[in-house]
Amino acid sequence: MPLYEYVCRKCDKSFELLIRGDDTPKCPHCHSQKLDKLLSVVAGHVAGGKGYTSSDPGGCGKPQCGMGGCGGMGG
Repeated sequence: MPLYEYVCRKCDKSFELLIRGDDTPKCPHCHSQKLDKLLSVVAGHVAGGKGYTSSDPGGCGKPQCGMGGCGGMGG
């Protein structure tokens, strides 16, 4: 059961939906089926089982930013 991110073309709201089988996704705000699927931020398991990390969309875009390498300072 994958979790997908969408934005509604009718009301411009962003949301996540758990899609099961042949379910047709619809906006939980206005119930429109005119949706665009968004690219999700990838989360990965950290070695040692201490939790998860994800890429920071506000960082500089370098891979190490997702691990706190540059602190999102744009370097």
